[in-house]
Amino acid sequence: MSGPLLCEGRVVIVTGAGRGLGRAHALAYAAEGARVVVNDLGVGLDGTPGPDSPAARVVEEIRAAGGQAVAHGGDIATTDGAASLVRTALETYGRLDTLVNNAGFLRDRMLVNLDEDDWDAVLRVHLKGHFLPLKHAAAHWRSQAKEGRTPRARVVNTSSGAGLLGSVGQGNYSAAKAGIIGLTLVAAAELGRYGVQVNAIAPAARTRMTERTFADTMAAPGADSFDAMAPENVSPLVVWLGASASTGVTGRVFETEGGRITVMEGWRPGPTADKGARWTPSEAGDTALKLLAEAEVPGAVYGAE
Repeated sequence: MSGPLLCEGRVVIVTGAGRGLGRAHALAYAAEGARVVVNDLGVGLDGTPGPDSPAARVVEEIRAAGGQAVAHGGDIATTDGAASLVRTALETYGRLDTLVNNAGFLRDRMLVNLDEDDWDAVLRVHLKGHFLPLKHAAAHWRSQAKEGRTPRARVVNTSSGAGLLGSVGQGNYSAAKAGIIGLTLVAAAELGRYGVQVNAIAPAARTRMTERTFADTMAAPGADSFDAMAPENVSPLVVWLGASASTGVTGRVFETEGGRITVMEGWRPGPTADKGARWTPSEAGDTALKLLAEAEVPGAVYGAE
């Protein structure tokens, strides 16, 4: 006999849920008993509008499997769109328990060829598209807490290995994904008093974005082999982080790929020297070189030859 569903009774928002990772997350939450708000603007890889509604298709999949879901097609990188996203959950299901920020797209260029518009567009969708839904969801949860009904709320943000280590040709994307980690840490510290836990994942999986940028490593294997790059491999951790079962876990970043989960430890102090007085430039340089010789070598930069 199977045990209780992990998210029975919870209401979950997933942004960018029409395809790829977001779709996999929405389906996984529904399979664990959640009622899901499926957000997707229906744009192409470069952020321009597409001809269909992928959010509606995912809702149909969830309902066909016996679950509950509703589509939201608003732009969550706008105040009105983010507010209507939270309002959709509250008006449709009467509550909101979990927010999964996942929406994004790519406009890859080397830095010398990166236009200001491409920089602004990617930071807008990834970073602002995390901030605004988080802001409106947090305002609701804070209001609940102040009324004496402290929620068991969860936020799962989506960063990337590019945000952790950098990625050649993705200066805008890497900056946005690094910013999401900073936002996650601040939100976890600020919102804990209101019953809100905030974590982030840095997934590696096959999506519309990655299968073109990293075509060789993202290719699907043969039918009898484990598909390590399937987006569905990431969703179990996302579901657990969005469930009540994750109580006490907040302010963390998890790298997840295939069957591997890693707790990332982020920036931490390494070798240190203290003169107790001002260095000269030459002294500072000599000391820096000595400290670097004692320090760990940083991880490989994504996309480097």
